Amino acid sequence: MPLTYLHTMVRVKDLEQSMAFYKLLGLEEIRRYDSEEGRFSLIFMAPPGQHEAPVELTYNWDGDEGLPSDSRHFGHLAYGVDNIYEVCQHLMDNGVTINRPPRDGRMAFVRSPDNISVELLQNGEALEPAEPWASMESTGHW
Repeated sequence: MPLTYLHTMVRVKDLEQSMAFYKLLGLEEIRRYDSEEGRFSLIFMAPPGQHEAPVELTYNWDGDEGLPSDSRHFGHLAYGVDNIYEVCQHLMDNGVTINRPPRDGRMAFVRSPDNISVELLQNGEALEPAEPWASMESTGHW
């Protein structure tokens, strides 16, 4: 039975703040569904030209209190980038903490405002190690 990737869903607490974070990563809003009756919004964001690989931001208008906690765990979102150093610098310049810097020129981790771990991977071969990344310590969890 063939499978088709649809999306990854993450629940967000502050819709505008979360959308701003994903826009900093380079994603764009591709679809939105607002349910007045259900009091929630679904915003699908994807890299330009890759609308088949969206992240679904689920926002409950009345908050998440009272929702059942079933101990489901989420790993991370992963995106390939053309220059990991430039992307990390752009994120830092806009107030995002680089939790796991790209010391190896290949991989970095950041967290969204909703504590979603986002892995950034260098497309192709790893870049040569460079400062300040090569000597930068990890911060928090990733």
